[in-house]
Amino acid sequence: QKKKLLEELGENRLPYLTPADADFHQLWKTKYSKLIFRKSDTVPEELHHMVQEGFLTLREHNCFFQDLVRIKGKDFLTPVSRILIGNPGCTYKYLNTRLFTVPWPTEGYDIEYCSPQIHDACKALMRLNDYLHIEAVKALQGQNLFETKEIKDTTVIDREQSFATSLMEQGSVSKVQSGVCVPEDDRSLKNRTSYNLTLLNYMDPLQMLYLKQEPYFGMGNMAVSWHHDENLVERSVVAVYSYSCEDSAIEESNEEALKGRDPAVWHVGLKVAWDIETPGLAIPLHQGDIYLMLDDLNMTHQHCVLAGLSPRFSSTHRVADSSRGTLEYILGRCELALQNLQTDSDSMALSLKSLEADVVKQVEEIHNEVEFEWLRQFWFQGKRYLKCTDWWLKPMAKLEEFWRKMEIMTSLVLSEVRKEQQIEEQRNETISCFLLLLKERQKLRKEWAAR
Repeated sequence: QKKKLLEELGENRLPYLTPADADFHQLWKTKYSKLIFRKSDTVPEELHHMVQEGFLTLREHNCFFQDLVRIKGKDFLTPVSRILIGNPGCTYKYLNTRLFTVPWPTEGYDIEYCSPQIHDACKALMRLNDYLHIEAVKALQGQNLFETKEIKDTTVIDREQSFATSLMEQGSVSKVQSGVCVPEDDRSLKNRTSYNLTLLNYMDPLQMLYLKQEPYFGMGNMAVSWHHDENLVERSVVAVYSYSCEDSAIEESNEEALKGRDPAVWHVGLKVAWDIETPGLAIPLHQGDIYLMLDDLNMTHQHCVLAGLSPRFSSTHRVADSSRGTLEYILGRCELALQNLQTDSDSMALSLKSLEADVVKQVEEIHNEVEFEWLRQFWFQGKRYLKCTDWWLKPMAKLEEFWRKMEIMTSLVLSEVRKEQQIEEQRNETISCFLLLLKERQKLRKEWAAR
């Protein structure tokens, strides 16, 4: 579909607007109102200083890494370098790659960092996380208040306020876009704004040999292509803090100036998903600016990051779906699987409690999950986390111990189904589901070996 659309567009790109365009304000209010912007001067100066120092510290300690992601069966290095910081034991998966949090200093956890500076950087990001949580709650409450008011006249009122105060600081919510409001309780607000991690990004565009061109609107160089953020709690708010090092020495660009946006300045681009009529937006990002994507904006719209000329950091705070992505979850799954393993009190021989097909299937599914979603994902790129902390080493050792026991359980199943005294119907059912999972394991091991 994308290729066909680009062929149809040819050189006739779709229109996009920047703050300099006359219709920009109106388009934001009607089609992009769930994007809320905060200029840097609305954020406490002390917080700016802590966070920006933290970014620079992490860069000095070489803690940003390009991820090897898998798209349509092929591996690609991301142009942007990243590090995940968040709640201890939390993970975040995107494009078939699982990242493991460098834990921020959390009460009740014994976390040792490689240096006091890295500790301070993680603490600064936790402070920013707390601040953005409060901002996200206020933004959603403001949205709900606006939507519940009875608005007789839906015409947008010109309040004669500048773009900076009316949109860049306060944001707005359109009745046209938002539709009927469902009142929220405090629990729902908390669930959608309690960030459990932040994905930090860093890129110096002048060090990149090649950057993709934005294909639909002709917006210029992209650092991050058009996408929806993955693996999030439904309708949760995404909050982004941007820090471009604008005061660093930058060579002047020889590129012909692009119509619409200044190619030297970083922008966030937005478009309505699968819509070739609504113009896109390109919004400039300067030192310390913040934007929030509220409610279902991440589902109904796509966003990209347009590269400027200076190096840039960002901290993207998310409510990651932790239903299958925490250490607590996978340890619980392992313990469930090992309930089917028993040890003879006299001989200490290991045996299985049950050979029922459903039980065997559950154990082998967990076996695959711990190997391919956790152990291999961690060790594939996991040694890099040791630049910050060794916190994950003990949990991984525990998971490996559980995995070894599950390997024994697989051998025990093979041994048992060979015995003739097994009831044939039950044995066939067990073998049938068991073989499917073994074939999947073999296929995945070959894929990982090739990677």
